[in-house]
Amino acid sequence: MIPVAEFKQFTEQQPALKVLKPWWDVLAEYLTVAMLMIGVFGCTLQVTQDKIICLPNHEPQENLSEAPCQQLLPRRIPEQMGALQEVKGLKNNLDLQQYSFINQLCYETALHWYAKYFPYLVVIHTLIFMVCTSFWFKFPGTSSKIEHFISILGKCFDSPWTTRALSEVSGENQKGPAAAGRASATIVATAGATPGKAGEGEKEKVLAEPEKVVTEPPVVTLLDKKEGEQAKALFEKVKKFRVHVEEGDILYTMYIRQTVLKVCKFLAILVYNLVYVEKISFLVACRVETSEVTGYASFCCNHTKAHLFSKLAFCYISFVCIYGLTCIYTLYWLFHRPLKEYSFRSVREETGMGDIPDVKNDFAFMLHLIDQYDSLYSKRFAVFLSEVSESRLKQLNLNHEWTPEKLRQKLQRNAAGRLELALCMLPGLPDTIFELSEVESLRLEAICDITFPPGLSQLVHLQELSLLHSPTRLPFSLQVFLRDHLKVMRVKCEELREVPLWVFGLRGLEELHLEGLFPQELARAATLESLRELKQLKVLSLRSNAGKVPASVTDVAGHLQRLSLHNDGARLVALNSLKKLAALRELELVACGLERIPHAVFSLGALQELDLKDNHLRSIEEILSFQHCRKLVTLRLWHNQIAYVPEHVRKLRSLEQLYLSYNKLETLPSQLGLCSGLRLLDVSHNGLHSLPPEVGHLQNLQHLALSYNALEALPDELFFCRKLRTLLLGDNQLSQLSPHVGALRALSRLELKGNRLEALPEELGNCGGLKKAGLLVEDTLYQGLPAEVRDKMEEE
Repeated sequence: MIPVAEFKQFTEQQPALKVLKPWWDVLAEYLTVAMLMIGVFGCTLQVTQDKIICLPNHEPQENLSEAPCQQLLPRRIPEQMGALQEVKGLKNNLDLQQYSFINQLCYETALHWYAKYFPYLVVIHTLIFMVCTSFWFKFPGTSSKIEHFISILGKCFDSPWTTRALSEVSGENQKGPAAAGRASATIVATAGATPGKAGEGEKEKVLAEPEKVVTEPPVVTLLDKKEGEQAKALFEKVKKFRVHVEEGDILYTMYIRQTVLKVCKFLAILVYNLVYVEKISFLVACRVETSEVTGYASFCCNHTKAHLFSKLAFCYISFVCIYGLTCIYTLYWLFHRPLKEYSFRSVREETGMGDIPDVKNDFAFMLHLIDQYDSLYSKRFAVFLSEVSESRLKQLNLNHEWTPEKLRQKLQRNAAGRLELALCMLPGLPDTIFELSEVESLRLEAICDITFPPGLSQLVHLQELSLLHSPTRLPFSLQVFLRDHLKVMRVKCEELREVPLWVFGLRGLEELHLEGLFPQELARAATLESLRELKQLKVLSLRSNAGKVPASVTDVAGHLQRLSLHNDGARLVALNSLKKLAALRELELVACGLERIPHAVFSLGALQELDLKDNHLRSIEEILSFQHCRKLVTLRLWHNQIAYVPEHVRKLRSLEQLYLSYNKLETLPSQLGLCSGLRLLDVSHNGLHSLPPEVGHLQNLQHLALSYNALEALPDELFFCRKLRTLLLGDNQLSQLSPHVGALRALSRLELKGNRLEALPEELGNCGGLKKAGLLVEDTLYQGLPAEVRDKMEEE
């Protein structure tokens, strides 16, 4: 016997592939198994039993008709049996070897080829059907995609996240009718939804039948961190697989080709079987020239398996017809509907995930096949095509990773003294943030697509919010909350038009810091959203490439106290609108390409601080006009190209801080000594060779920075400034330090590194406030001081 298991390799497939087999493929598979059993059974009989048995024909040659066997045998046998006599056969005088020879010779020459090879043909044709059916599962160009798809599909189906996502939607769908009070006691018992306010009769009914009331289960199941990470990886796999598979239609084409081939094969088999099935006969006449060997030339042969083969042939033809009908139906299914497009419309309506995209090509075709197996697979698979579902998963993973305890460890005080939580480059915003009600400042950087949840209202102490390259959506209900609580707002983005509009509606805002560029075509106009709603705004900072001061700045002219414009080198041309800022106290015009001090500044009577850092100022002759700014106490002209300071500086008697570092100064005017109110003077990083003796008139001077110049000596008058606390003389060309330095009793910091000093005066010991930590000098010079001076400096 030939076992059917020997042919298993032709149909052996992974059990998981069954999801891609619609009912017609399953039916066809069973039919091929049945046809294969017919062929194997016939082959087994053909091999193990006699194929044909022949006897000589004793009729004379001239009396033989075309069918001698049918004339002789049926007539003689009944006559002999009817007479109830002993049957005495004719003596043929042939031995066993001659019979065997005649049987083999007649089998090869007289028996029709269809009758001889019928079982083998059945096996061959069936194997071809099997190969055609499973070829796309084995072909390298298609099998890899199928195996990858089946692997992802199984993981998506079994993923706990799929159950959670669908449960969330199910819970939301059930919550609606329940909240409306339309849920009955039966619905409460089965769905577990929270009922709305019901009548007393309904309450009594529920109480009377406690066995029907089921405690409401949690709508969603908990996912641990590992399951969340696995689901996250699945989302990435589905995205990449979708891009790869939607590019072509090789699976669809291969399935059509193998189906067409099966239909053609079916037609060919059906035609020739119907034609030749009648050739299987029980009696076969055999005429061979064997007279010299056996003495006979005509034989009557019996095909021993003809009756069985004829029955098997009709059975086989019936199976082939059914198989062919399934193939024809498959072709109808393939061409009757657009299988290269798949719509998740029903899934979107059922789950509420409206962002599930439709798919095409091979991706769509495989989903159509899966629907024939079980549409639940497509529904669960669609969860991993939804961006909404992915964002929910990211949120869950974030909550697992950023626990409240971990977030509290990141809390620290910022420069304004507020308790700040800073998060950078996260895939989303953890919900656990809103459990930290003590947070006063929230800084979010490089976090994409933030949508603040209602939990934001739990941050009752929130006063400062920073959004740095973090696009944000804010529900209207939370705008009221931020309007009442937020005092400081910082927004940084690529372009200023990306600033959320709700920012300009925060009426309680006191500080607004914006950073971003205007498009090139709009930079000159520099149009900014209206600031009229910001009734309490006191500080406005704008870092951009504006060609002029935005007109909307005048909306807050009545109460704006500090304005900072940082232009990153782009030239700021129109500044006349600054004149309207009557209440302005601090003005920063940094990197605005200014070559002169803007005249509009001199109209600001309340101005106290002016910063013109990093411009192109060469001359400051306009400094005389600052006498109109009677409240000006701080003037920063650093990081420019100023070559000299005009004598008019003497007019600035109320000036307390003057920054002239990083310029091209070589001398200072003696009139600088008339600025009697000066407490801080920074002329470091210039080219000064000497100081005017009049600097000693600055009796209120407390901080003097002369580092990185070319000073060779210091005037003794400098040490008349008895209030000096900080004296920076590093990186000059000083060869000695005057002993008069001992007169600076308030000195607490002295920098001398980078000079040509050979020794330090022992009078440094008279500087009672100077300690070792405040003396910046080479170790060799410090060790050269007397021991008692060093001991005094090292005392705590």
